[in-house]
Amino acid sequence: MANEEMCELPAFRVSDEDARKVMERYKTIAVVGLSANPEKPSHFVPKYLKEHGYTIIPVNPTAKGDILGQKVYAGLKEIPQKVEIVNIFRPPKDVPPIVEDAIAIGAKVVWMQEGIVNNAAAERAKAAGLTVIMDKCMMKVHRSR
Repeated sequence: MANEEMCELPAFRVSDEDARKVMERYKTIAVVGLSANPEKPSHFVPKYLKEHGYTIIPVNPTAKGDILGQKVYAGLKEIPQKVEIVNIFRPPKDVPPIVEDAIAIGAKVVWMQEGIVNNAAAERAKAAGLTVIMDKCMMKVHRSR
């Protein structure tokens, strides 16, 4: 039986137009859950974004070395540079501590990829002043220009 958490619907939706504005404003993206496997969306979406001028910072506690030619960090708090968008490729249950770290490092946006919804974490991020986008693919939004 499916986990009820996976069936959570977003309490709010951001239009593609508004999501595009976020992507035009911010260019440094920490991708939590970035995969070394080129077949996974958590690899080819950040690769696409990098090819289109975004700075991609891989965050994956189990990966070592580099992914997409960039040093991999175990967590958001280890990243030495400023992060504008925290793009999340993790199950909804893993989102709350990622949001807390995004707040702690001063990120401007929390973006949960398509299929990822955690309303409680979204409300926490919004309350801290971050822009929140859920259940939306950055690559699809970028391509829809």
